[in-house]
Amino acid sequence: MKNIDKSKPVMLTGATGYLGGHIAKNLLEKGHTVHAAIRNPENKEKTKYLDEVAENSKGEIHYFKADLLDKGSYDEAMKGCELVIHSASPFIMSTKNPQKDLIDPALNGTENVFAAAQQADSLKRIVLTSSCAAIYGDGKDTLDYPNQTMTEEQWNTTSSLKQTPYSYSKTLAEKKAWEMTEAQNNFDLTVINPSFILGPGVNPHGTGESFSIMKQMGDGSFKMGAPALNIGCVDVRDVAEAHYRAGFTPEAKGRHICSAENLSFMKLADMLRPNYGEKYPLPKKTLPKWLMMMMGPLAGIPRQFIRDNVGYPWKADNSKIKRELDMEFRPIDKTVNEFFAQIEEVGTFNKKK
Repeated sequence: MKNIDKSKPVMLTGATGYLGGHIAKNLLEKGHTVHAAIRNPENKEKTKYLDEVAENSKGEIHYFKADLLDKGSYDEAMKGCELVIHSASPFIMSTKNPQKDLIDPALNGTENVFAAAQQADSLKRIVLTSSCAAIYGDGKDTLDYPNQTMTEEQWNTTSSLKQTPYSYSKTLAEKKAWEMTEAQNNFDLTVINPSFILGPGVNPHGTGESFSIMKQMGDGSFKMGAPALNIGCVDVRDVAEAHYRAGFTPEAKGRHICSAENLSFMKLADMLRPNYGEKYPLPKKTLPKWLMMMMGPLAGIPRQFIRDNVGYPWKADNSKIKRELDMEFRPIDKTVNEFFAQIEEVGTFNKKK
């Protein structure tokens, strides 16, 4: 059980990212000093949104140059911190080089952050951003889980470098974090395992997978129909709050599934339809699996992914995070409409005919 001194700075990796931006915003608005360990602190275009938040907040933000692949680059940012939140990790669903683009930064980044932590005398706790992807690899995996439902007890055992490599990267990184935590006695580890994160970004011009899905809803990519994919969804602001509570709740320990609702892609479209159905080519039906098997490879979606994920239920038990961190979740219909409105406002839809 660790009591974290709120007057001490908090080191945060990935502060200019989608989730990291909200974690930083949450900390700043609550009056904390943030040590943001980022790759290019001199790039003011990257930091301007957080700078604006800091100007209007009680807290302060200081930038430190650090890279997931550079050993020792987190030492300076970690000085004087009792809490570290490690949220930096690439989220890419399609890559030609998963080892370089996913595994190396996720795994080596975790090793480098935790190696610095092992040498930091002041440190008491690390909060790690993992994922439900470290709990299951493909939709069909959950059929073997008790009640076909994910809990914190399960681990992804089916992903590999060739199959769902993003999920593999999250699994390897979280396992490495637990391994390095158990090898020392200075700090403890609390893990947040979010499902698919949605909601408006601190940076409205985000380019990650969450922004991509919302854009595809409106640009005609799903005009022929939505894939029959079931997913868990959670608001990015709730995930940021979960990290905060995991850091400052002394009793917090272990993994925490952070997911609000179990939905389908079609359900997400239905949530947008009342406000945007007349303006944008939202999907009106679900694509049959046989058609996806035929057309998917042309769109870069492997048949094995379709075979193992399309049409399967998605269920996760979020009772632990509600009970132990007292979390309540925003309704996802409000989340997706606010997210869609932000993307529309900055003019990033490219309507397809």
